[in-house]
Amino acid sequence: MTPDRPVPAESASFDYDYSESPMVQAAAVRSQVSFAHVKLFRDQPLLLDCGLAVSDIQVNYHTYGRPADEAVLVLHALTGDSAVHAWWPDFLGVGRPLDPSREFIVCGNVLGGCNGSSGPEDLPEGAALTLRDMARAGRALMEHLGVRRVKVVGCSMGGMLAYAWLLENPDMVQKAVIVAAPARHSPWAVGLNTAARSAIALAPGGEGLKVARQIAMLSYRSPESLAQRQPHRVGGEQPVVAYLQHHGEKLAARFSEASYLAITQAMDAFQPTDRELRALRMPVLAVGISSDLLYTAREVRDSVTTLPYGEYWELHSPHGHDAFLMDPGHLPRVVADFLHGP
Repeated sequence: MTPDRPVPAESASFDYDYSESPMVQAAAVRSQVSFAHVKLFRDQPLLLDCGLAVSDIQVNYHTYGRPADEAVLVLHALTGDSAVHAWWPDFLGVGRPLDPSREFIVCGNVLGGCNGSSGPEDLPEGAALTLRDMARAGRALMEHLGVRRVKVVGCSMGGMLAYAWLLENPDMVQKAVIVAAPARHSPWAVGLNTAARSAIALAPGGEGLKVARQIAMLSYRSPESLAQRQPHRVGGEQPVVAYLQHHGEKLAARFSEASYLAITQAMDAFQPTDRELRALRMPVLAVGISSDLLYTAREVRDSVTTLPYGEYWELHSPHGHDAFLMDPGHLPRVVADFLHGP
């Protein structure tokens, strides 16, 4: 699959339509959205990979569209949540890749998160979460909703979690789209997370989390993107300084240090073997981003081409890792054609 053209579809292209105004689209989504929470593993506990068992796990989730036994499961990024309409509006709506008028769409806040789902403080002392644990908890949510088969769409950390879903729940997954994520962390990504966790350890209570976010934000952008959005000034404080401080303050106000530590550790520890990946038999599309410094296009491509039925497409953008949010270009059509094609 060449990186400079959309994935071909054998059937007619999905009718991806921006003609509706944002207000009309937002109203259409609101009319089909549901927010709820559920307690899972009440009768039988979830056995974590660390060997501990946990019961009464709470999961907060959003659904879009009418319940059905097949669904599109969206997996959010590291500091994201289940409100897809808030963080991915380009993809959710009538005539868009995630279309509530034609499919049942579900997104749950991950186990270990801090947006209503059970977090690290709710787990037994010494419990260490893995992405595979999160995938097994996600399966329990889908079974609670009566879903038997899913198409998975995961972005960034959610893309790595999508690989965990493929490994843990292969009988349930029809196909998967993995956006801006490799199958396992490189030394570069582990190093960035280690620096972020060190900042939190040295300055608990919020200050360290602010620094961790600043480190992460630099990895989410490219030098060209920062030069465009936060241009250099002669004299005075540089705009990038205020930009990083703003994002640090913003995350510290809404996110948990414990969740940040637990989820980044789970990402670093997720290291599936090539043999495991070669055993996967479902179609998978991975999307790399040409300017991504966190997860380079090459490592995203190398991960998916290990799969027997893996395809690759590359989004060309100057905006780095977060281009799938900031500058999606043809990505919505590519994702739609893959999800709804044969």
